[in-house]
Amino acid sequence: MRFNRYICDLPIYEVGKPLEFIMRDNGILEQDIIKLGSNENPFGVSPFAKNAIIENAHLASVYPDDSYYALKEALSKKYCVNANNIIIGSGSDQIIEFCLHTICNKDSKVLMANITFAMYEIYAKHFNAKIIKTEDFTHNLDSMFKLYEKHKPQIIFICTPNNPLGEALLKCDILDFLNKIDDNCLVVLDCAYMEYCAYKDKSYFISPTDITKFSNVIYLGTFSKIYGLGGMRVGYGIANDEIIQVLHRVRPPFNITTLSLKAATNSIDDEEFILKTLINNFNEMERYKEFAIKKSLKILESYANFITFLLHNKLNSTKIVNYLLQKGIIIRDLKSYGLNAIRITIGKPKQNEILLKQMSIAIDKWITTNL
Repeated sequence: MRFNRYICDLPIYEVGKPLEFIMRDNGILEQDIIKLGSNENPFGVSPFAKNAIIENAHLASVYPDDSYYALKEALSKKYCVNANNIIIGSGSDQIIEFCLHTICNKDSKVLMANITFAMYEIYAKHFNAKIIKTEDFTHNLDSMFKLYEKHKPQIIFICTPNNPLGEALLKCDILDFLNKIDDNCLVVLDCAYMEYCAYKDKSYFISPTDITKFSNVIYLGTFSKIYGLGGMRVGYGIANDEIIQVLHRVRPPFNITTLSLKAATNSIDDEEFILKTLINNFNEMERYKEFAIKKSLKILESYANFITFLLHNKLNSTKIVNYLLQKGIIIRDLKSYGLNAIRITIGKPKQNEILLKQMSIAIDKWITTNL
C-alpha cells in the first residue's frame, strides 16, 4: 500500500509504560504505584465531576448534545466571553490539530519555541508544514519575533506556562508581542497550566478576555490538569467568530462523550477542589527546591504543576527514570527533547516524600560510582 511519503518520517508522541506492565515486571501492587509522569492531578478527579459521572452513568448509551450548550455556557460565565466564541475539543490537543488542519499545507511555516509541547511539531508535520524553532532554551519572544519577520509563518505557537520546562511569560510581554503580529498569522496561545500560573503570580496570568480584541489569536484551555479530567479528554478554544466558525468545519460530530461533558461542566464550580490542588502544588514544590539545593542540582522555576531537573554529566536521566520505575515511581525522561533532564509532576506529600527518598538513593549511587 502506498502512503504519503512524509507520514512515514513523522515522530510519534512518547507515552509512559502501562501500569499493568510495571506492576507485573516489578512485583508491585497497584496501590503502591506513584504516577508522577503525566502532569495529572494527584488528588484525582474533582468530586463535583465524579458525582456527575455517577449520576449520569445511565446516559453513556446516549450521544452528547453536539452543541455543547451547557459546557459553553459555563465557560462563557467563567471567562466573561460569548458562548459562540468557544469550541470544544477532545482535549486541547484536538483543537491544536483543528488549527493546523484549517491553515497548513506543504507550503506553510509554523513557528514555535525550541523546547515546548511536542504535539505542535508532530501535528504540524501531519500536514507537511515546515517547522521553525527559536534557538533559545526557554521561550524568548524577541527571538520569536525576529524569526516571524524573517519567515512570515502562518501559525505561531506560544505555550505559557511551558511544557516541559515550566517557565511562563509575563502578560505584558505577550500582549506587546501579539500587537506586532499581522492579522494573517494565527497565534495559538496554549494555556493548559494557566490556573497554576495565575495562583503563583498574577503578572503572568492571561485570561481569554485579554486576547478577545485580537482577530488572529486563539486561547486554549483544558480540563485535564487542574480539574483532574485527563481521562475524560475535554479541552476548549476561545477566539473570535471567524476563527471558531472555520474550526467547526473540521470538527467531527460528537467529539466529546456525554459523560465527559457532564464531568467538565460540573467541575468548573468546584472551587474547594481547585484551591486544595493549588495550595498543595506550590507548598510541595518547595520540597523539590530544597532537595535540589541539598543535592547541588539545577531546577527550573516552574509556574505549572511539575518541576524540571536539569542533570549534570555525572547523572543520566534515563538511568534515574528506570531506577525509579523499578520502585513503582513513574516520572518523565526528557531525553526525547534532547535533554539530560527529568520532569516530575508535583504529587501529594507522601508521594513526594517517597519519590525524593528514592531519587536521593539513585543520585548518590551514580555520583559515587562516577567519582
